[in-house]
Amino acid sequence: MRFVTAMLFVLFSSTALADKVAAPAPGGRIKGKVTVTEADGKPAAGVDVIVYILANNFNETGGQTTEKIAQQGRKFVPDLVAITKDDYVEFPNNDPFLHNVFSQSPPRKFDLGSFKKGESKKKQFDQTGVVDVYCNIHPEMAATILVLPNKKHVRADAQGRYVLDGVPAGEVTVFAYTRRATKPVSSKVTVTAGGEVSVDLALQRGAETAHMNKYGEKYHGESGSYPK
Repeated sequence: MRFVTAMLFVLFSSTALADKVAAPAPGGRIKGKVTVTEADGKPAAGVDVIVYILANNFNETGGQTTEKIAQQGRKFVPDLVAITKDDYVEFPNNDPFLHNVFSQSPPRKFDLGSFKKGESKKKQFDQTGVVDVYCNIHPEMAATILVLPNKKHVRADAQGRYVLDGVPAGEVTVFAYTRRATKPVSSKVTVTAGGEVSVDLALQRGAETAHMNKYGEKYHGESGSYPK
């Protein structure tokens, strides 16, 4: 996950974090399909995939929104979300036991503390980058938040299909990412005003990366987790 984080930081800083925002221009459409396979080459089923674009001097922000990552069945659902800089993520606990959601990622370190079923906590993310989220009680729980510099991002559907409308005219880079991928895949395309371009992408996933608890220590207990 550290490699993925570094890769995405480089992409954000090199292509999309300009101080000036380009004047709005008539946009075009990018559509296509993302194929995801496991390390053994077999199709990956039921995985979340985010498709997004980065373009020089294009930082379309404003109109803050809130995404949700629920704690349910000792999992984060969904385990991957994309938001725009300054948006919020809410973390409702739907399980009948405590969770402690935290992150040590530099763009947004936080610790929500322990909270029980029916409670929810929310955080704002004001820096672009990759935020890896874990539970301090259940080490098997992991999620990723992509904090992007513009609103041109979308979740692919169950068949891997996606559509991005209103993409600024000019050269842009299309990215696709899923958790446990070694790195995002990308393709540069030229978008014309009112035009449409098709971009298909392929991702491969690996194993879940081991992580420490919020204290920087190994999880303990016979099952690898803290007592519930």
